[in-house]
Amino acid sequence: MPCEKCENGKYKWGKTGSCTYDSVAECEEANKDYYEKTTAIVELVIADDSQELAIDAISLVTSPAIEQDFVFFGKEKNNLTFAKVDEEKRMLVSPALIPNKQIFRHDPNTDSDYYVYFSPDTVRKASELYLKHNNHHKATYQHQDRVSGVLTVESWIKEGDSDKSKLYGYDLPNGTWFVKMKIENDELWEKIKAGELKGLSIEGYFTNKFEQMQKTKPTTEQILSAFNELVREGKITTMSKAKRLELGLADDVEKLTQQAKALIPQLTNDNKFIKEREKDAASESKLLIKRESILEKADKKETELFRALDKAKDIAATADREFRETQNALQSSKNSISELTKRVNKTKSTANKISNNLVKKLNALDKAAKDLGVKIPAAATGYQVVQKLLGLL
Repeated sequence: MPCEKCENGKYKWGKTGSCTYDSVAECEEANKDYYEKTTAIVELVIADDSQELAIDAISLVTSPAIEQDFVFFGKEKNNLTFAKVDEEKRMLVSPALIPNKQIFRHDPNTDSDYYVYFSPDTVRKASELYLKHNNHHKATYQHQDRVSGVLTVESWIKEGDSDKSKLYGYDLPNGTWFVKMKIENDELWEKIKAGELKGLSIEGYFTNKFEQMQKTKPTTEQILSAFNELVREGKITTMSKAKRLELGLADDVEKLTQQAKALIPQLTNDNKFIKEREKDAASESKLLIKRESILEKADKKETELFRALDKAKDIAATADREFRETQNALQSSKNSISELTKRVNKTKSTANKISNNLVKKLNALDKAAKDLGVKIPAAATGYQVVQKLLGLL
């Protein structure tokens, strides 16, 4: 029944009711008359011509239609904590579809309420088509904007009581489709941890099973069998050609009218999906323009870097050449210094001998001069030369 729990802990009827009831039972009892008028229960199936759109995306929502909140791996209160699963992995587990679960719906076009459900076969087929058509990376926020950073990393159907979904606190029927999703979108992860987003809701194209059966054309054998049955029951007798023609035209009109009616919901849904795809295309076009701009900047930066690299190579080549030239000049200077050092040492040796010999001669000359009582100018000059020479040694 469409009784929903409010944030204040009370319950309301449907989406627009007041939060005045203390329990689900009180809410249902107060709206019993209205509920008894809501008797339509519709099984939804996957149309043969719409398998690619069966499950087009999974949306993270505040109020999941299947009324089952997901659990996420974290250290916060009331959430599961696993020793082998780090919060930084940002994982959540949730049922995507529960077989035979009646989901309340309201059709604003006809102002009518009804319930829909999915058979176990449809749930399994939807889960398989979801992966087959590579939709595991598609996700939306509140059934509106496409979001990035959300990826389905596991998908499985519960097949027995030992299913691992029980490890995550779920006790749902066999045939339930579970998914594990990795959330790398920081904004969405914060909303999940804060409790703003509570579950998953599928986005896809399904059709009324009864309407789908009506679209199936009977075989010739089926038509003949039905015709013969009517003849045996006496419901078809001999009639004039005009009467048969009149009846045939009436049947054609009735048949075409039914076919036209059957096309209305399909066209309505197709137009809806076309608009959604146009919206996705517009969003992806904007994203493409943005990525193209980033690519152009990257190409420009790459060109600048290559130019800088070429310039750096030229500078390095020049530095290497100048280094080798300087290295050669330094070696040449060292060789010259070595030769000059040898020559200086040789000259110093000669000068030392001459200086010693000159000093001896000057001393002898100075003694002779003193004995004679005269001064010899050459002696003074000789001493000056010896002192200067000794200063250089």
